[in-house]
Amino acid sequence: MTFSIAARCASTGRFAIAVASSSPAVAARCAFARAGVGAVSTQNITDPRLGPRGLDLLAGGASAAEALDELRRTAPDIEYRQLALVDTQGQTAAFSGSGSLGVYAIARDQDVVSAGNLLKHDGVPASIVAEFHATPGQDIGDRIVRSMQAGLAAGGEAGPIRSAGLLIVDKVSWAVADLRVDWHDEPIEELARLWQVWRPQADAYVTRALNPGGAPSYGVPGDL
Repeated sequence: MTFSIAARCASTGRFAIAVASSSPAVAARCAFARAGVGAVSTQNITDPRLGPRGLDLLAGGASAAEALDELRRTAPDIEYRQLALVDTQGQTAAFSGSGSLGVYAIARDQDVVSAGNLLKHDGVPASIVAEFHATPGQDIGDRIVRSMQAGLAAGGEAGPIRSAGLLIVDKVSWAVADLRVDWHDEPIEELARLWQVWRPQADAYVTRALNPGGAPSYGVPGDL
């Protein structure tokens, strides 16, 4: 009931992860990323503990494959889980346990990995990865959103999706984008609209945190 993409921008080092599901508020449970470290998706019968644990392993120097091996070795009930990871070198790793639901599949390449379960067909993750590679040099948020749209156009889930989210990290310790559509009839399209609103403001919010005296105005009544 979930499909996702985790990716690294080779030119900027930014990480992004997006996920969609028939379940509500999917990004709150499944999407994890840390600046300078990597991104992890934990899905299927989800254990949200595996996202932070995977990032800790990556932060400790493990590659994506090494971190995945450690999670598979130590995490309880691992055969119910589906995992996807990308590290600072753009290496990727993914796993689908034997308890993965419905039609499930993984596609991965340098800098990008996609995983899904309860899919319309097993080619959906490959369509997501192909779309990501089709737009090199563009903003990673744009690339991720288009990739999710491509996954939906390729068939997406076997049933309707109801929630989606996008997480981007870059240099600072908090997410520079953490956008969520927790319940909607067209969550990926709503996420795309939300991203277009957020994108031109994202850098300004970082500046307001780090250098409020030099930050742009908010442009609201009473703002000097």
